[in-house]
Amino acid sequence: MARPGTPCRLAWRAATEKRSLCEDRGQPMTSQVPRRLGFAHATALYVGALLGPGVLTLPALAAEVAGPGSLLAWAVLVAASVPLAATFTALAIRHRQAAGIAGLAELAFGRRAFAMVGWCFYCATPIAACAAALIGGQYAATALGAGRPAGLAVAGGILTAIFAANVFGLHTSGRLQLGVVGALVAMLSTAAITASPHVDAVNLHPLLPAGPVPVGRAAAVLFIAFSGWEACGHLTDGVARPARTLPRVAAAAVVIVGVLYLGLATVTVGVLGPTAATTPAPFIALLHHGIGAAAGPAAAVVALLLTCGAGITFVAGAIRLGDALARRGALPAWLTTPGDPAGRSRRNLLIQAAAAMLVAAVCLGTHTGVGPLLRILSVLLAAVTLAGATAGIVLLPTWRRTAAAVIASAVTAVVLGAAGPLVVVPAIVGASGVTFAAVRRPQRRRPEPHPAVRPAAEAPWKRRPPHRARRRRPLPAPRRLARATAGPAIASGVATAASPTRARR
Repeated sequence: MARPGTPCRLAWRAATEKRSLCEDRGQPMTSQVPRRLGFAHATALYVGALLGPGVLTLPALAAEVAGPGSLLAWAVLVAASVPLAATFTALAIRHRQAAGIAGLAELAFGRRAFAMVGWCFYCATPIAACAAALIGGQYAATALGAGRPAGLAVAGGILTAIFAANVFGLHTSGRLQLGVVGALVAMLSTAAITASPHVDAVNLHPLLPAGPVPVGRAAAVLFIAFSGWEACGHLTDGVARPARTLPRVAAAAVVIVGVLYLGLATVTVGVLGPTAATTPAPFIALLHHGIGAAAGPAAAVVALLLTCGAGITFVAGAIRLGDALARRGALPAWLTTPGDPAGRSRRNLLIQAAAAMLVAAVCLGTHTGVGPLLRILSVLLAAVTLAGATAGIVLLPTWRRTAAAVIASAVTAVVLGAAGPLVVVPAIVGASGVTFAAVRRPQRRRPEPHPAVRPAAEAPWKRRPPHRARRRRPLPAPRRLARATAGPAIASGVATAASPTRARR
């Protein structure tokens, strides 16, 4: 056994003090967290979280609402991405333990805010899965030259693949995500660059044919493309020096995404014009103008990979969130799976699959396209983003970061208000979550009874008799000697103080 002064003891004491210091500050030790992501890799993952399948059809939907004025909506949202990215980056650095926007809302406003935000995201997942499947089906049918029945069949296959992958626990790997994101960025850039010579200035005039009101409605539709800035929280433990690296990654992502969005929107409106709203696959139409018909199948393959990957990730996140909501009392307790370390509840997966099938049946019965689904999804995600930005006002300490959170909250609130009657959807969903959480309390474990202090009744001979004094252990030799010498001295001192002669003196 090592003595207190040996090198082994000193090293153990230093390691223990370092660990306790890290735990007191709420920061993990550097040796326990793998640092593997560089600047380029982290930027690619961040851009991939922002570029979803909606980018393949959102420029055409915005042009349908506001015409050339949709370019103003794109520009406003790209400018609003700066305070949004700054707010969520600061929150990710300061509050690493928060699980997404729902966790941030709980830290700032309490358990009912967690229920409200969680319900909005949980209910948005079936809509997002159906919208992604319809986009992939439209692009596949356009590339094959088939009609709407073939597109619906492909959409059904995509929807089945999304939920089947989550049943077996399959997820897209990091290399596959980087490959899909790289191919998507390359094809978006190629389409914007090659189709730019075909831009007709006539399609850009008049800029505001119906006034500024349609620009706000177009921004409400487009907000779905700017609702992934909170994804930087997943990169916090994967990069070295997050306080320095994450702001650079966010700035690079803002520039890349902004240039791609503005370029693609300008080319879509300038080349396709009024026909952009009626084109089932506007991205393939742009590639036809720039490269030719040979790029159609490649674009369809990229669209299929993008929709499947985004759908799998979205549903997996909703399943974990549903498990957390059920454990916190914001969803029924039977939705959780006890003993599942990964938080993948099969019951949550069944609920999500049933809701997605219901949304798909409504779309088939009413002949609804992808446009209304994206509008409802954009409003729900805007409400979630507004909750996160508002939480930043409460949680961020410095006035600069708080100012960014205030600007982001104001812009998001204006965009949410421009959605019109669709604002009722997140209001109803959030109120339902708050009501359910207020009625049902999370189940708490009952404290286990303390073990009996006295021994069992069937073994009375093990009890110590009350009249027998407890035997004391013998003292060591030095202490025994000190007590033996101190006893007479104390006794003589007491006798001297009590003597009448000492008292007279």
